Amino acid sequence: MEATQNLKFWNDARFLGLLCLTLGLAPFFPEPHIWGKIRWILGGAHGMKALDYFDFLMHGTPWFLLVRLGLMTLYHRLKENTRLQAHQD
Repeated sequence: MEATQNLKFWNDARFLGLLCLTLGLAPFFPEPHIWGKIRWILGGAHGMKALDYFDFLMHGTPWFLLVRLGLMTLYHRLKENTRLQAHQD
């Protein structure tokens, strides 16, 4: 089961990193697009339309998946370390 889950693209850190650097940041100039959308939303999202929210979702998904994978990896490592320490005692 574990081996098949690692084959899924949303569990591949290299693929997600590539997505974050391309889709997650594009277009790059004058500022990364996702950064502009985040600032717009934090500023109250005045004038945002449904397409703008979809655009935010599209550019933000790779970042969400990468953070999710990082948290899952951290959780599993902490769980494994705790189990190993309990086994040693």
